[in-house]
Amino acid sequence: MCEEPHLYHILHNPSYKIMDDVCPTVLRRILFSIKDHLILSLCFVVMNIRILIADDHTIVRDGLKMILSEHPDLKIISEAASGNEVLHYVMDHDVDVIILDISMPGQNGLDTLKQIKVLKPHIPVLILSMYPEEQYAARVIRAGASGYLTKESATQELVLAIRKVLHGGRYITATLAEILAEEYAHNSQDFIHSSLSDREFQILCLIGSGKSVSTISEELHLSVKTVSTYRMRIIEKTGLKNNAEITHYVIKNNLTH
Repeated sequence: MCEEPHLYHILHNPSYKIMDDVCPTVLRRILFSIKDHLILSLCFVVMNIRILIADDHTIVRDGLKMILSEHPDLKIISEAASGNEVLHYVMDHDVDVIILDISMPGQNGLDTLKQIKVLKPHIPVLILSMYPEEQYAARVIRAGASGYLTKESATQELVLAIRKVLHGGRYITATLAEILAEEYAHNSQDFIHSSLSDREFQILCLIGSGKSVSTISEELHLSVKTVSTYRMRIIEKTGLKNNAEITHYVIKNNLTH
């Protein structure tokens, strides 16, 4: 009866002569063991999911890291606090999933998303936002996002969403599915805000939530003059005459947060 050497001894002893010292029956078992060992090793390599998180608030990034730290295969390889930082990193590094805040200083999340889809269209992007799905979810999905999560739901849904989009799926909540179905049924062009650019739409929602031009300028890191220009464009495109009408429209269409 052949004595079967331990796989560890074979792999770590260069002087061991498998063909001379092991009978064919045992040799087959050893070869299968080596194959399984290699496959298992490769699985561990493949399972490391490289994640870039982008949010201008350190406390939010720390919270995301805490959520993902419970899953060893989810590796945060970099952090960004602005859209420009995201784009610079993506151009020079490989990333498996990007978690992107929609509201960041300078270039906002929607514009950043569109540029990512030009530079690296294969990278799935999950939008994480403080705003409810009624405001931005449909827009970001149309812009190429693989999913939309509110920061309130991140603790329960983030890991599931990452794993789904990584395999080519889209993470669509029941609420977002209803929004998309509603738009499809009534044709999104029926909404007067559908003609607005992403930045104009963002400012429409902020005005509708009761924020002043100066407050919006601080929040979006834009000048008061720039915000005022966007406000005038909103009025021209929508036919809404003043802030009161904008607020009424935003509330009526559930665009507030």
